Amino acid sequence: MTTAATRSSDRRISPVFLGIAAVMAVSGWAVWTDFSANAGVAVFLFVTAAWVVSLCLHEYAHARTALHSGDISIGGKGYLTLNPLKYTHALLSIVLPVLFVIMGGIGLPGGAVFIERNRVHGRWKHSLISAAGPLTNVLFAVVCTAPFWLHALDGVPATFVYALGFLALLQITAAILNFLPVPGLDGYGVIEPWLSYKIRSQMEPYAQFGLLAVFGILFIPSVNAGFFDLVDTVLSGLGIPADTNITACGQNLYRFWSDQSPFCQPQ
Repeated sequence: MTTAATRSSDRRISPVFLGIAAVMAVSGWAVWTDFSANAGVAVFLFVTAAWVVSLCLHEYAHARTALHSGDISIGGKGYLTLNPLKYTHALLSIVLPVLFVIMGGIGLPGGAVFIERNRVHGRWKHSLISAAGPLTNVLFAVVCTAPFWLHALDGVPATFVYALGFLALLQITAAILNFLPVPGLDGYGVIEPWLSYKIRSQMEPYAQFGLLAVFGILFIPSVNAGFFDLVDTVLSGLGIPADTNITACGQNLYRFWSDQSPFCQPQ
């Protein structure tokens, strides 16, 4: 009985996650209805809460896939509750990605949940565990852009459209960055099981610096421009052409404390 109760609690959705989801829902309603006196504040709360929800789902996807791949220790670590405070590095998983959204509008990959890889057998399983997280960001982006590629925007408030566009941009940037085959990122985790032991040993010391290296490289103007050209191409494929300024409007509204361009103000 105790074991069963413990297993049930290991999988029960955390009140912390439910609280974040509630903030997303209420602020989303405020954006939709123009209830807030300051549209930017409502957009900020909605996008930030939705971004944190996506981070939680990203880590949950890793954990759930690992559980079904053989790591039965996942439940006891609290990862299946969607509680971001249970992650190995709460600072890296939640705080840092939110700060990067606030400062630069980039969906910085978070992490991490600690997976006991020795419990998982089979290269395909290891690759799938790593891929599960960024695939969640891809799915989130598809959901956010659904009104665009389904041409279902009639009657949707402009401010909400801007917020969805900016949120989609964050998901796409997170997915692209996460899928890079750089040590420390999920993309490398996908290919790592297929590499020789020698190569894996040589790459292992660099895992802790992979994300910092990617971020540093993004500061190079030509690389940054190429990266966002790729992001714009993906967004265009999902129904948000770059020349519509939707994502720019969303980011301007999100950063409500800074100067906003006139065309980004809701009518």
